[in-house]
Amino acid sequence: MKLLALGLDLEVFQPERIKDEAAQARIREVGADVMVVVAYGQILPASLLNAPRLGTLNVHASLLPQHRGAAPIEWSILSGDTETGVTIMQMDAGVDTGPILAQARVPLGPDAMAGPLEGELANLGARLMVQTLDNFARGSVTPVAQPAEGATYAPRLTSEDGKLNPAAMTALEIDRRVRALSERLGCWIALDGAEVKVLRGHLDGAAGDGIAVTTADGTYVVDEVQLPGGRRMTAAAWARGRR
Repeated sequence: MKLLALGLDLEVFQPERIKDEAAQARIREVGADVMVVVAYGQILPASLLNAPRLGTLNVHASLLPQHRGAAPIEWSILSGDTETGVTIMQMDAGVDTGPILAQARVPLGPDAMAGPLEGELANLGARLMVQTLDNFARGSVTPVAQPAEGATYAPRLTSEDGKLNPAAMTALEIDRRVRALSERLGCWIALDGAEVKVLRGHLDGAAGDGIAVTTADGTYVVDEVQLPGGRRMTAAAWARGRR
């Protein structure tokens, strides 16, 4: 986004701390009709959110009020959702609690991975934001308050969440963690006395070239792994190297 803006000779302002009064003053001086927030890691004060004439809009990668918080994409997979999507909302002082302006839904398959899903939702959210901005400016969008019923939270995840324990976890739980966390945080499992990073696996069916792991309620098959500092490889290739 920054490179595109610079290529169009647009001014780029990147304050280190949005709570800095000078930074807020500079943003207010722009006199914008609306402010758009996407994947921003700092908390914006209410006084700044309300400064533009039409307020501040945000695109969130879930169907609010489900999965409010920092990791909606990962939690949609971890929760076993069959549907997800994006929400355009008008921001308020709460965490993803503002009125809804628009939503778009997509099916969430049982083999969905967080990385490709993030790309799909990013494209969908960008298109929906542009459409919503036009409609909102014309006054043809009515903000709808989020219902209290069905609200869930998607807190930030850590590397600890990627540690797989087959003795205590079900095969389905392991499968969801690998699909949700392997690409960003990493998922680790002990195989044949060695800690390996699990990149891909599957439930049920024959192991094929994978390694079958006994879990608390069945079998999970590890298909692709990576050693610390090494290259990614099939589980079968790793097993042959061990022998």
